[in-house]
Amino acid sequence: MPDIPRLNGVIKALEEGKIAFAAFTPVDVESAIAMASSSFDAVVFEMEHAPVDFPGLRHALQYMLDRRQILAAGTLAPKVTPMVRIPPNGGEMNQWIAKQALDIGVFGIVFPHVSTVEEAWNAVGACRYPRLSGAPLYHPPGIRGDAPHRAARYWGLTQQEYYARADVWPLAPQGEILVTIQCEDTRAIDNLPRMLREVPGIGVVLIGEGDLSQELGHPRDYDHPVVAEAIDTILKICKEHNVPCGHPHPDGKNIERLISSGYRFLMPTAPRSFAVLEQGRKLSGRS
Repeated sequence: MPDIPRLNGVIKALEEGKIAFAAFTPVDVESAIAMASSSFDAVVFEMEHAPVDFPGLRHALQYMLDRRQILAAGTLAPKVTPMVRIPPNGGEMNQWIAKQALDIGVFGIVFPHVSTVEEAWNAVGACRYPRLSGAPLYHPPGIRGDAPHRAARYWGLTQQEYYARADVWPLAPQGEILVTIQCEDTRAIDNLPRMLREVPGIGVVLIGEGDLSQELGHPRDYDHPVVAEAIDTILKICKEHNVPCGHPHPDGKNIERLISSGYRFLMPTAPRSFAVLEQGRKLSGRS
């Protein structure tokens, strides 16, 4: 098999000790085109609080391809890595949604409301192909159905090359699929240490501060001491277990604080994302 460089831009940034930046956008062609030429490491297409649109996601991924950029870069790695946030909460365990998105060719899944070890186990397993129980790195067992041809073609790999790379990072060092779980309720905070100890393959923990603030009785009042303390607890747990922690609402007012606090994955929402990206890259030394 030829030497294939790192394909997932978020994983590449995290491996290099950098802060990863991802745009958060609707599933549409114009957003895909705009983000594909940006300096973001990734774009996360939203399908949790927006329509579940697999044909639209497929179109968006195709419009992210730029033949001139591919030729100039001389690499199969997309300039901006496509990912998607799927609609099912962790407790619903609808693995088929992750399967559909992965088979289209995305490089990562954001799973909302993952609150228990069992739910985290299921999220990672949904992004892995099955293997014999005696195989290396068996746990969590893969439950993804086998239909690699469309995703392999989108990645620019043969099917056998795709199998070798379509595993979860950092459990599989060469894996290109990033599993991001959202921690957005108090039960998730209580269980997060166990999740990070017992479930290998969680790439990023993304704070869901909107839902968390709702449960705590201070909707979207992120500066309220009760909400701020809960958010800080999540960040602290992630640091203790050396798992990157992500923040979904960086803006011009909080970006400096988020970077200095140690967040390693920042996901600004379009349309303000470009200004936040430029500011964040300067503050993190990436520009």
